[in-house]
Amino acid sequence: MNTLDILNAVKNGEIAPEEAISHMNKATFEDLGFAKPDYHRSVRQGAGEVIYGAGKTSEQIVAIAKKLMGAGQKTVIITRLSPEAAAEVRHGVEIDYYSEARLAIAGKIPEPDGAGYIVVATGGTSDIPVAEEAALTAEALGSRVVRLYDVGVAGIHRLLANSDELINARVVVAVAGMEGALASVVGGLVSCPVIAVPTSVGYGASFGGVAALLTMLNSCASGVSVVNIDNGFGAGYLANMINHITGE
Repeated sequence: MNTLDILNAVKNGEIAPEEAISHMNKATFEDLGFAKPDYHRSVRQGAGEVIYGAGKTSEQIVAIAKKLMGAGQKTVIITRLSPEAAAEVRHGVEIDYYSEARLAIAGKIPEPDGAGYIVVATGGTSDIPVAEEAALTAEALGSRVVRLYDVGVAGIHRLLANSDELINARVVVAVAGMEGALASVVGGLVSCPVIAVPTSVGYGASFGGVAALLTMLNSCASGVSVVNIDNGFGAGYLANMINHITGE
């Protein structure tokens, strides 16, 4: 039984509260040997466990996904999944695969229930794979996402042309490589939190995203936070959390 089943059983008088506590303590996770699926992640954190696909076999991914869904998790996100691995995973569990983001979703994407919407903006087209990882993560967790791609500072008029979408957003995810200036510019335009995502896009002196990372960490704009290089998932997850803060 999942947590909801247990609580309903107590409500209906089918099991005693003491027995329910015992069930819930046993149901927090399961030891599969190679993994321990966390069935209470959504209870503690508001969202279910996410599977990091890189380094796992397709059999391991399928087993974990099936256990999570069997325990009542309606949507399972699988990140960093190669096209080859996705093809193998499909033999064991039904997924929607997004090759650009290297991300798969098992189950249904919920209807948006956030307080507003999230803007995911990129400096250039080459940053889109990381941006899509952020956008799809946020959507799979229940947020509406507006995508603004290729609006970098090399042609800043493209960003300013979308000022209404930016100003009215609950949170902006700014994804950029090269020198990473997009986050600072966006931070100077909006009153909402800005999550900066440095990407590994750029020429030699970008050092695989380190230059963009340092620029974003040193942003003079207030309200800018920074996640790791190419960490679209982390940015999308955090943006969704902010979008679900209602102040009630």
